[in-house]
Amino acid sequence: MGDNRNFLIAILLSVLVFVGWQHFVVTPRMEAEKARQAQTQTPPAGGAAQGSDATLPGVQGNGASVPSSGPTITATSLSRNEALQQSPRVAISSDQVDGSIALKGARIDDLHLRNYRETVDKTSPEIALLSPARTEKPYFAEFGYVAAPGSNVKLPASDTQWRVEAGTTLTPTTPVTLAWDNGEGLVFHRTISVDENFLFTITDTVENKSGAPVTLFPYGLVSRTGQPEGKAFYILHEGFIGEFKNNGETAIKYAAAIKDGPQTVADTEGWLGVTDKYWAAALIPEAGKPFVAHFSAEAGATPDAQHERFQADFRYEALTVAPNATATVNNRLFAGAKVSKLIDHYKDAGIYRFNLLIDWGWFWFLTQPVFKAIDFLARETGNFGIAILIITVLFKAAFFPLANRSYESMSKMKKLQPEMERIKEVHKDDKMRQQQEIMELYKKEKVNPIAGCLPMVIQIPVFFSLYKVLFVTIEMRHAPFFGWIHDLSAPDPTTIFNLFGLIPWMPPAFLMIGLWPLIMGFTMFVTQRMNPAPADPVQQQIFMWMPVIFTFMLASFPAGLVIYWACNNTLSALQQGVIMRRQGVPIEIFSNLGLDKLFAWRGAGGGKS
Repeated sequence: MGDNRNFLIAILLSVLVFVGWQHFVVTPRMEAEKARQAQTQTPPAGGAAQGSDATLPGVQGNGASVPSSGPTITATSLSRNEALQQSPRVAISSDQVDGSIALKGARIDDLHLRNYRETVDKTSPEIALLSPARTEKPYFAEFGYVAAPGSNVKLPASDTQWRVEAGTTLTPTTPVTLAWDNGEGLVFHRTISVDENFLFTITDTVENKSGAPVTLFPYGLVSRTGQPEGKAFYILHEGFIGEFKNNGETAIKYAAAIKDGPQTVADTEGWLGVTDKYWAAALIPEAGKPFVAHFSAEAGATPDAQHERFQADFRYEALTVAPNATATVNNRLFAGAKVSKLIDHYKDAGIYRFNLLIDWGWFWFLTQPVFKAIDFLARETGNFGIAILIITVLFKAAFFPLANRSYESMSKMKKLQPEMERIKEVHKDDKMRQQQEIMELYKKEKVNPIAGCLPMVIQIPVFFSLYKVLFVTIEMRHAPFFGWIHDLSAPDPTTIFNLFGLIPWMPPAFLMIGLWPLIMGFTMFVTQRMNPAPADPVQQQIFMWMPVIFTFMLASFPAGLVIYWACNNTLSALQQGVIMRRQGVPIEIFSNLGLDKLFAWRGAGGGKS
């Protein structure tokens, strides 16, 4: 009965996982894809022709609208170098980033992350976060003004040529100031500075030398064309994101933004932008000033899913500049890597809940402590793989008392198996009597048949927390272990099907079964064989194949997670083996593997088992 109960619990959990996956992941994805296909079959809003200026309006209020972020993507695009040559530029240079600012439009549209490469190869290209308009996938930030309704004041636009007023290269110690005169009494100044990491500060000043007051609406926008690549497992959010003090979190996925239409949020403090797995571009309006944030998306000129444009923007309330007066607006832009310690620093420095830029998931109360512990151990040991091994030992130590009772119960059940088989044989025609006798045996020997599920159950939260850490934290990206593991966040690159690289053949993805997954599968097989065998033959067959199934499943998971699981299984087998020895329970697995002479397991009577 205990075996059947455990089996039913396992089946129930599996069904819940399957139903949850279908409901929360598969169904939304199918609906989003249908919406995207329907949208790509419809001309862009405003009927813009291919290659013309498409309408992607931002927030509106009193008739003032943030402008479109640029022309629709066409079948042809410029190379990055060709696009950079379309405008004079001011260079950006620091230890973390390099790139340039386009004087045409005063856009921040060229940014590389100097300490992050596209692959584990140190000579591979730097990550290009922002790209100019008219490239294959433009991605940039823009700041400016829109005029009050009915006003014909001349304002800087995306094609306005600014001049350099001060500074030649933007560095953490030397800001750059740009200027533009509209020839009608308004002079615009823009000072751009950057800290030692990824935070830009944009200070816009308007001088009104005319004889009449001018009303303007300052704005900022981030525009991106194309969706992230490699959205594996869909366990994290990528796309529109924002956090607002009076409205909470706004995280709108790309396809959902097309399906549901533009989203608008009014607040006085917060941030908004676009996030990827490891990188983000986020606008931070000046705290305390009312603004309206807006998220909008449009399909591209082709049915290609990558050709979609997304704009996150905000617009302040009206700013009136009196004659012979000046007005100043301060904005900030984060454009860079989502390093946990740095993101927390910005949050502590006053950016409202900026730590939520990293998707820690629903179980953040477990995921964040797990990451911080691993990150601390990695700094102390110099290796994230060693940190994972240490954290595995620490978790085993923390759960030791609970696991101990569970293994003791399983050992007793294994010891009682001959008696249970005798009861089944004696009462083979009376199932009710059979169950009653077995329950009496459990009660007499103080055995809890459900206790065997506890070791697996208590590992599940830790397993998913570690998986989330390995998958979403940039600190784990390209973090090496030893030997052939050069990236703990990626699957084991070896496979048994080409003899771990000895045969010059690359098997298909489902046959990429590396050495660490094989080690994990073997340790799972050992721990399983040490547990009491299910009474039902069907259950026995299922449990016998579980190590094989898990080996294939986990082969595509991050290597760090597989290493954790293998280490955890090894510690569990050692712990259970010691308890079985104390209980006088024979361990057939060692005899079957020819290891019985290495382990002198003595039973309760002192003889070898």
